[in-house]
Amino acid sequence: MPRYDDKITAFNQSITREPSGRKVVRTSEFVRNLAALNHNLSLDEANRWVKMNVRTFRDASTEEGEDKLWFQST
Repeated sequence: MPRYDDKITAFNQSITREPSGRKVVRTSEFVRNLAALNHNLSLDEANRWVKMNVRTFRDASTEEGEDKLWFQST
């Protein structure tokens, strides 16, 4: 059974560091990690979750679409 804390775990597992040192998360990677923890969210649902629950990350996407790039804006 999926748990709320699984979403936080999946998000943290999705964080990567760019060569510039900036921490980023791609929505598709977050959804993939969620699926491994028995959560089936669409890209749109995952984006809404990030927007509502992860206040230190902002949308840094350069292209249209649901596979967004989120960056940490400390």
